[in-house]
Amino acid sequence: MSDETRTEISTPSADEEIRDLETPAELEEARLERQTDEGAQELRPQREVVLTGGPWPELEGEGEGETMIINMGPQHPSTHGVLRVMMELDAETVVRAKPIVGYLHTGMEKTGEELTYVQGATNVTRMDYASPLGNELVFSMAVERLLDVEVPPRAIWIRMLLVELNRMASHLLFQATNGMDLGALSMMIYGWREREVTLRLLEEITGLRMNHNFIRPGGVAADLPDGWEDAVHQTCEQVEAGVEEYDRLLTNNPIWHERTVGVGLITTEQALALGASGPILRSTGFPWDLRKAQPYLAYDEVDFDVIYTENGDCFDRFRIRLHEILESVKIVRQCVEKMPTGDYRVQDRKVTPPPRERIDESMEALIHHFKLFTEGFKVPPGETYVAIESPRGEIGCYLVSDGTGKPCRLHIRGPSFYNLQTMNVMVEGRLVADAVAVISSVDPIMGEVDR
Repeated sequence: MSDETRTEISTPSADEEIRDLETPAELEEARLERQTDEGAQELRPQREVVLTGGPWPELEGEGEGETMIINMGPQHPSTHGVLRVMMELDAETVVRAKPIVGYLHTGMEKTGEELTYVQGATNVTRMDYASPLGNELVFSMAVERLLDVEVPPRAIWIRMLLVELNRMASHLLFQATNGMDLGALSMMIYGWREREVTLRLLEEITGLRMNHNFIRPGGVAADLPDGWEDAVHQTCEQVEAGVEEYDRLLTNNPIWHERTVGVGLITTEQALALGASGPILRSTGFPWDLRKAQPYLAYDEVDFDVIYTENGDCFDRFRIRLHEILESVKIVRQCVEKMPTGDYRVQDRKVTPPPRERIDESMEALIHHFKLFTEGFKVPPGETYVAIESPRGEIGCYLVSDGTGKPCRLHIRGPSFYNLQTMNVMVEGRLVADAVAVISSVDPIMGEVDR
C-alpha cells in the first residue's frame, strides 16, 4: 500500500513540549507527566489508520484524512451471522458500504452434487435455516419437473400448509431480532414466544423443529398426524394475538419511527437493478410475489393479498413482514378447510419407498427400500429452473441431470445474496446506527449467501 493511502496519528514529542517551558517547576512537572505518558503508551501504541484503498477505487478528494474505513463484522451481533461490512465513514456518516461474504464457506451446492436426489433435501434444508421447508420445496419441485411426475393433491396442500407455517416462523424471528437490533428488547421476548408456538406445531407434524427433510421429491415424508387441525387453529389464534401486540407496541411508537421512518430508502428501479426481491422490492411499491405472479402448488385456489407499500424504508419493510404473517395465517386456515384426502406421496416404485409394514413381510420390498436409500433413483438427462417465494424473496433451484442418480449441477438462487447488494444504496449518507437498522431490515440469512 502506497504512502498516499495511509497516515499515522502522531503528536509532538515530549522533548519539544519541554523546550517550550520556562520555569524549573514547569520543567519538573512536565518530566513527571512525560514518565506517566510513556507508561501508558505501552498499553495504547500508535496505530496506522487506513484512509483509502481496499477493494474500492479512490474517490476524488480522498487521501486528505477526511474519511476512514472500518469493518463491521464478520462476528458482530447485528450482522445476523458471519457477514463482514466494510464501511467508509466521514465521522459518523456512512459514505459507502460493501458487504463481503464468504466467511461461512459451507459449499452446499458442491456437496449437493455428491449426494443422491433422495439425500438432496437433507442438504438444501440447511441453507436458509430460518425457512428450511422452502428450500426443500424448491429442490423437490425441480427434481419432479425433471422426473415428469405429478404430485398428489393432498401432498400439494400439505406442502403449502407447511411452507406458510414456516413463513410465519421466519417473519416472527425477524420481528424479534429487528426489535432487539434497534433497542426494543421486549420484542425479542415476544417474537420468540410466538415463534416457539409455530415451531412446536412444525415439530408435531414433521418430527423436527428445523431442518426437517420432510418435503421430498414425490411428496412428503409422512401424512399429517391425528389432531393436526385443532393444533393448527390454536397456533393461528396465538400468532394473531401476538401480531396485534407487536402492532400496538411498535407501529405508532415515536422512538421506533425515529429509527426506521425514512431510513434505508431504496426505489423500485434500484431494487430491480440489484436483483432484490421479497419485502425489499415490495416496500418500493412493486407488488411482486411469485405466489400471485407465477402461482405454484395451489396458491391460485386460496385467497390472500400481496402486501406492499411505497416508501421503501425500514419502517415499511417491518410493516410488510408484520402483515404477511397475517396473510400466511389466512392461507393456513384455508389449507385446513380445503385439505383433500388421498395419498401424501406419488405411488411410483421408482421414486417412492414401499410402505413400512411391507418391509417386514416382503424381501422384495426390503431390497427395494435398501437400494432406493443407498443408490437413489435415476433422473432423465435435462436441466430446469424452479423458483418460489421464500420469506426473503425469490429462491430458485437450477438443476442439471446427466441421467445418473446424482445431480450434475446444482445451483440455488438465494434471495439474501442478492438482497445484500442493496445495502450500499440504503446506507449511503446515513449514520452508523442506521446501518444496523438497514442490515436488520434486509433480513439476511448467511447460510443461503455462502452456499
